[in-house]
Amino acid sequence: MPSRLFLIRHGSTDMNKQRRYCGFMDIGINSNGRMQVRRLKARLKSLTVDKVYSSDRKRAIQTAGIIFKGEEVGKVSGLREMHFGVFEGLTYQEILKKYPVIYKRWIDEPFNTIIPKGESLNIFQKRVVRAFKDIIAKHHDQEIAIVCHGGTISAFITYILKSRDFWKHIPDSASLSVLGAEDGKFKVEFFNDTRHLSGIKIDPVKFK
Repeated sequence: MPSRLFLIRHGSTDMNKQRRYCGFMDIGINSNGRMQVRRLKARLKSLTVDKVYSSDRKRAIQTAGIIFKGEEVGKVSGLREMHFGVFEGLTYQEILKKYPVIYKRWIDEPFNTIIPKGESLNIFQKRVVRAFKDIIAKHHDQEIAIVCHGGTISAFITYILKSRDFWKHIPDSASLSVLGAEDGKFKVEFFNDTRHLSGIKIDPVKFK
């Protein structure tokens, strides 16, 4: 039986709302983020996982703590968001004013652009893939929840799909994506499911 990975992006933060770049910065989720996460928790009430992992950033830890209350959460620094260097903490408009050339290049060719004082996307992806593979190696034939960041999830999914479209695969806050893993091969079962955030009552997801 293959392993299954339930990938959850953390709930919304004030910096998300303000459209600020937040990579290594350690901030928590806001009231809207907590509401989003509670709705995802209700959606997952029928899910039993063998282990929960999280990025070691507060916004991911808080999300994991709400959804999987009472479960031990393994904190993994390799699941952190990308370090955005000089973009950290700035809004999109502020970056456009201060670093217009590098920002345009970053948007157009993220895999070929290094943000000053930041992490290259290629190195970031290698870090993320290593973290995921280390987790999977410990949990053959098990169901694992991983709570992390939009960029982290995109880095892993673009690796699986052999895609260079980093922006296309960044999921929404408090979204759910599910992957199967068997013999070193991965399959995306579904991506960026946010039906639980609509406010409309839906049946809990059943995975077995």
